[in-house]
This record gives sequence, structure tokens and C-alpha cells, in this order.
Amino acid sequence: MSEITIKLAKSRIGCTPNQKKTLDALGLRRREMVKTFPDNPAVRGMIAKVSHLVVEVTKA
Repeated sequence: MSEITIKLAKSRIGCTPNQKKTLDALGLRRREMVKTFPDNPAVRGMIAKVSHLVVEVTKA
């Protein structure tokens, strides 16, 4: 199964409580933190909820 790597690019300050809970569930607690997840619909949905805060990291 493929994987997706995301990085928290912007701060959690000013986010709604639901967005903070989504970031906690993804394990993204600090700016510039990078995590790898299996690429499935559940993870894609969580990323979509906080898409303005995260960026997808491409590996060369």
C-alpha cells in the first residue's frame, strides 16, 4: 500500500477545536513536524479538514 507524507506548515494557533483534535489525531503537534501515513480514504479526509495548515512532502 502506498504512503503519504505530510508536514504541518502553519501554526495551530487560531484553529477551531475540531481542527486541533484532527491535528492531534494525526500526531502533528508542532510546526514543521513531518509524519507518514498509509494512503487511505480516512487519512485523506483528515488531511482535507486541515488542508490549509499542512503540505504534502514529496520525496525525491
